[in-house]
Amino acid sequence: MSKTSLIQDYKTACSNCHLRELCLPVGLSPDDLQKLNNIVKTRQPVLKGEKLFTEGDEFNSLFAIHTGFFKTSITATDDGREQVTGFQMTGEIIGLDGIVNDLHTCNAIALEDADVCVLPFENIELLSREFPALQRHMHKIMSREIVRENEVIMLLGTMQAEERLAAFLLNLFQRSHMRGFSKSEIVLRMSRQDIGSYLGITLETVSRTFSKFCDEGIIEIKQRYVRIIKPEALKEIFNPNKSCQ
Repeated sequence: MSKTSLIQDYKTACSNCHLRELCLPVGLSPDDLQKLNNIVKTRQPVLKGEKLFTEGDEFNSLFAIHTGFFKTSITATDDGREQVTGFQMTGEIIGLDGIVNDLHTCNAIALEDADVCVLPFENIELLSREFPALQRHMHKIMSREIVRENEVIMLLGTMQAEERLAAFLLNLFQRSHMRGFSKSEIVLRMSRQDIGSYLGITLETVSRTFSKFCDEGIIEIKQRYVRIIKPEALKEIFNPNKSCQ
């Protein structure tokens, strides 16, 4: 079956979506929500391992992740090696990289079977002029991405491997908890190699640091299942003020 035939041609009811407060501004009237409903023309499935978009693809839409987990990456070297630039989960919007030059600058790859709402950017721009709340919300999303990029720069520039992994886990658990999941348990959808690429450390260092955290009773790992046993200890390892002293 072709990818096109998999796309479900139905309206996605934002007003009934359990993730709407994560994707959309709060406080909109029913009429406003109906207009937002009309923006979302399709909900598109993306199978595990498939690319939602690729470096160099023409930019037309943003994508709200309804279910699933993605990683974004770039081709970092001439020999085609991948550099992971981020991980995105349910309730988050991806595709912002394409706005500046109308071309996507990274690859977005599904780490599990996923489902995204397609948001044509032209429609968003038109509606933003009518609803200042939507425009402010888009600005907040963009600002959040800038802040996240700055945090990654801090990780790579000032922190040791243990601090990087602790910060990564705390951020992942916080974002997951915001979506109604457990604040102490999570399934890692990405590989340890992907984590190492994102954090700028080797696969061996990732594995060794995970083992150290387990030996110290900070976390418990069973395959890809991770449980935080001592959150305060993890926070103590990741202490931004310590790195600035």
